[in-house]
Amino acid sequence: MRRRVSSCKLSTFLLHLLLAGLSSLTIEAVNFLSPEQPLFDNGTTLISSGGRFELGFFSPAGSGRRYFGIWYRNISQTVVWVANRLRPIDGRSGRLSLSGEGTLSIASDNSTIILYSSTVNTLTNPEATLFDDGNFAVREAGNDDPNRFAWQSFDYPTDTLLPGMKLGWDLTAGLNRQLTSWASAVDPSPGSYTLGIDLQSDPQLFLRSVTQQVWRGGPWNGLHFSGAPTMDDPNLSNATFVMDSDQVIYSFNLLDPSTTISVLAVSNSAGVLQRRVWVGGSRMWDVTWYAPKDPCDVVSACGVNAVCDPNAQQMCKCLAGFLVHNSEGWNPGDSPYGCSRRSPLDCRNGTDGFFRIARTKLPDTSRSVVESRLSQDECRALCLSNCSCTAFASSDLAESQSRCIMWIGDITDIKLYNNNTGGGQDLDVRLGAFELIDGSSNQSSGRSYLAVMIAVPALAIFLLLCIAYYFCRRRSRKRKNCDVKEIEEEDLDLPLFDLDTVLAATSNFAAENKLGQGGFGPVYKGKLGDGQEIAVKRLSNTSTQGITEFKNEVVIIAKLQHQNLVRLLGCCIQGGERMLIYEYMLNGSLDAFLFDEAKRTLLDWKMRYNIIIGIARGLLYLHHDSRLKIIHRDLKTSNILLDEDNIPKISDFGLARIFKGDEMEINTRRVVGTYGYMSPEYAMNGFFSIKSDVFSFGVLILEIVSGKKNRIAYQSDYLNLLGHIWSLWEEGKSLEIVDKSIGSFSVAEVMRCIKIGLLCVQARPEDKPTMSLIVIMLGSNSDIPEPRQPGFVAAVDSFDPSIENQYLLSINDVSNTTLEGR
Repeated sequence: MRRRVSSCKLSTFLLHLLLAGLSSLTIEAVNFLSPEQPLFDNGTTLISSGGRFELGFFSPAGSGRRYFGIWYRNISQTVVWVANRLRPIDGRSGRLSLSGEGTLSIASDNSTIILYSSTVNTLTNPEATLFDDGNFAVREAGNDDPNRFAWQSFDYPTDTLLPGMKLGWDLTAGLNRQLTSWASAVDPSPGSYTLGIDLQSDPQLFLRSVTQQVWRGGPWNGLHFSGAPTMDDPNLSNATFVMDSDQVIYSFNLLDPSTTISVLAVSNSAGVLQRRVWVGGSRMWDVTWYAPKDPCDVVSACGVNAVCDPNAQQMCKCLAGFLVHNSEGWNPGDSPYGCSRRSPLDCRNGTDGFFRIARTKLPDTSRSVVESRLSQDECRALCLSNCSCTAFASSDLAESQSRCIMWIGDITDIKLYNNNTGGGQDLDVRLGAFELIDGSSNQSSGRSYLAVMIAVPALAIFLLLCIAYYFCRRRSRKRKNCDVKEIEEEDLDLPLFDLDTVLAATSNFAAENKLGQGGFGPVYKGKLGDGQEIAVKRLSNTSTQGITEFKNEVVIIAKLQHQNLVRLLGCCIQGGERMLIYEYMLNGSLDAFLFDEAKRTLLDWKMRYNIIIGIARGLLYLHHDSRLKIIHRDLKTSNILLDEDNIPKISDFGLARIFKGDEMEINTRRVVGTYGYMSPEYAMNGFFSIKSDVFSFGVLILEIVSGKKNRIAYQSDYLNLLGHIWSLWEEGKSLEIVDKSIGSFSVAEVMRCIKIGLLCVQARPEDKPTMSLIVIMLGSNSDIPEPRQPGFVAAVDSFDPSIENQYLLSINDVSNTTLEGR
């Protein structure tokens, strides 16, 4: 009898063991959980359909406690979400269950944690699914609509914001999605640091430690948070901010999620917010941005009515027209006294005005008022009409300053950005008429300030104007603010447009007519009195380009006529304005189609091939067939415009150079252009020739064929597009790079274009073909030489940050790069 019992027990044990093994194999292979099959803490996990994320029970390094969470499957120790942060499980008794009504719970021998349970709408066929974006959701089986999920982990973030996850408020449900750090590296319980959006007045981003404000990201300005201009790399991701009656949320999506992994996370130890990018080649996370990063990032580091400049020897200074509280000076390292007005405002008589501070992180908006659809002048007038208004600024740069933000009372937490950092907005601070006599006297000690403020500045301004005018006349090519009469003295051989005509055509540069923004300044659409549509490039006061580039573009393009070059109709140099008037291109720039997921489908192979040929013919004209031998020096997708028939036209000749008949190569100490399109000999040594444009054309071909940008990394060893295509070329897999949205295509034409593109981007200038040979190769079936390895095969973004910071790079790839050639 005893032998029978032992045999039965053994059989039962083996049966359970077998079932457990089968259960493990079954669950391991799927990405969903059903009511019939719980997930036990026995090594089984759910794996997302694409294999990127994994879900199950885990223990942090050095800890015996068990937690339920989600992590990157192929990146060790990268947990992105934890369910039971406050209630860890001792031992491996945990199990995740989904009931027939849709209740999701974690249970152990001595406790049960309900993750989701609905008393309103029960599910009839529930399923808990781990998606490939890292979201774990309870839904009706087969319903992929996120708006119909009964519950999802994306609504309850831990310390990591994944692409597509929302940070902020669901106002309908009263749900606040915020990031909370781990208590330590081995303790997932909630730490002291949180990142969230504060809804008070104009919503803004805050990093807090318990209740204390650590860092303020500021309000959203249409492009980025005012205090975090480089938090999102436009070459890697698209950031969005939605503010309406239902929600106030921030999120980001990767441009190429198949090759890029990037998250936003709150560090558990340093108390900082970090942008992390996974570098597959080195198998580590690269922190590309973090905050706070300098003393001025501390909230209100200098007190009220003061500005903080992290690059100045004296970090804190009072605003213009203000003095330090109870002190005649302000020494570096002093406590934030704050500042108060030197003389009161005079709202009753209407004599107040404004002093403008450029490149600022906008002040704390907790005490502010926002009005929509107001121009800069309307915002100014509204602030002056309110005696409590002390400052105003535009709150939405993406909508051409159509929203007005006004501060009430003292303003605080203002930071200055330098020219190289990028970012920052104009802030207009209200001052009394007496203070406006000396708009720059924001650091005076107050001693004899009346005489100093009136006599000395007046004399100094007069002398400076005389000196500036003298040098401007003598060195007009080196200064961008010279008298426009110098341009009028040039024999431009080009029609001059009256300023009133341009204003009427563009409705006084109305926001709705703005087409875009470049290094030169904004571009507006207009319509002349005869019905002709035009595009007006208006030189901005803050432009990185200036009078030299303006004159250069006028002189060069006025003498060029070709089907594949944009046509310059005239210019306007009246009333201090410098504007170029072009024919209007209905379909805009090539990059707006090529790198947009929706629009790229409109570019079939025949259209792309014709665009490549058109650009080649335009370059051939510049290099060989025109009266002048011209090197463009800034050829890129954004400088290729498409007309109504999608005929490509090369534009933006502000950086172009004219070669003399016997010149083959020039060495310059001022390298200008856009990284990713500059040839190695030009970027590194300052040598440019017609082969510099050939290199840029090669990059263009490969981008048009692939629909991908050259500056983004495409492999684990961080190759850029050139390196990635070269790798595929050597393996005989070149066609894998063809844009999937193209559909059907001619294999022979595509292979010819890829080969020509690789010939153009070879490392040595002498190996690159000329444009005349390229046009012949594009139009015939003759044999093409075998290419050699390209120059610059590593992604620019993978360069050491200390190297990149030596160069003046632009966030939006405008052409303002300057460096010294050897």
